[in-house]
Amino acid sequence: MTAPSTAAFDFEPRARALIADYPDRLPLRAAAFIVTLYGDVVVPRGGTLWIGNVIEACAEVGISETLVRTAVSRLVAAGRLSGSKAGRRSFYSLTPAARDEFERAAEILYAAPDEPTVDHKAADDWTVVMAAGADGRPAVEALARQGFGLAAPGVALRPGGAAPATADVAPGLLVFQARLTGTTSQGTLKDLAAAAWDLPALAAEYDGFVALFSPIAAALDDAGRGRLNGALALAVRLLLVHAFRRTALRDPRLPATALPADWSGRTARRLFGAVYRALSPDADDHVARRFVDGDGPVAVDAERLRRRLRNLSETGDRPIGRMAS
Repeated sequence: MTAPSTAAFDFEPRARALIADYPDRLPLRAAAFIVTLYGDVVVPRGGTLWIGNVIEACAEVGISETLVRTAVSRLVAAGRLSGSKAGRRSFYSLTPAARDEFERAAEILYAAPDEPTVDHKAADDWTVVMAAGADGRPAVEALARQGFGLAAPGVALRPGGAAPATADVAPGLLVFQARLTGTTSQGTLKDLAAAAWDLPALAAEYDGFVALFSPIAAALDDAGRGRLNGALALAVRLLLVHAFRRTALRDPRLPATALPADWSGRTARRLFGAVYRALSPDADDHVARRFVDGDGPVAVDAERLRRRLRNLSETGDRPIGRMAS
């Protein structure tokens, strides 16, 4: 029998410390965490989960059953989840609208570390939204939640050719597809990015993410499959995704030519990918053993999970514990 590695012994106390410290560092609300659970674990496994598993996963990070049940009721009322019963057990499924939202988020969160611009492969393509009059300016400013930056009063832009969601295009807005010409200098593009987006605030959030999860990364070096407590591995992975999505989904994912050379998002994304991959064998084994839907053990889309892990593969030979250096 192979003895557990030093990394395995280091992981549990560091994981417990992370769980204890997390609420003091970042928001941890029951409804938002349940959204993370569904997006990371339930979507690739059919979209339905027994509420007992939701309660169990939340308990690992200190969220009480009362808070879980209240949050689930609110998610149902908001049209994010729908409930069903089989005997005395309650199950909750993603609504079609919520599933579509989670699929879009997954394309960003689980992108390859060196390809964060998953929705705009052509770095020269941009979407510009303009208010036709002063009354439309608040609607333009509201597009910031989709990663748009404000280039001027009443003018928002973001990289990529994809238009904003139809529901978010208010009357009185004009949407243009634009392309940078070859005469645009990198310095000019960086100046535009610095003016339109609060990049220092995003960088500070990424730095905080790296600081929070670097001890976990260090503990995971050389840890092998089956060496970690599965429930704890899942809890830490969910906190990892929860923390990363908070910033990554607001990141405009600018082309490299528009970003500072030392952009913190690169380090954060690589750390996210490496820690996620290291935790996944034991976390996914735990899910396979414990999680059920109305038909029995949840059925995993194995190819989808393999593709996710391939996307997150870290190139290079550095141990993950040194990735923040």
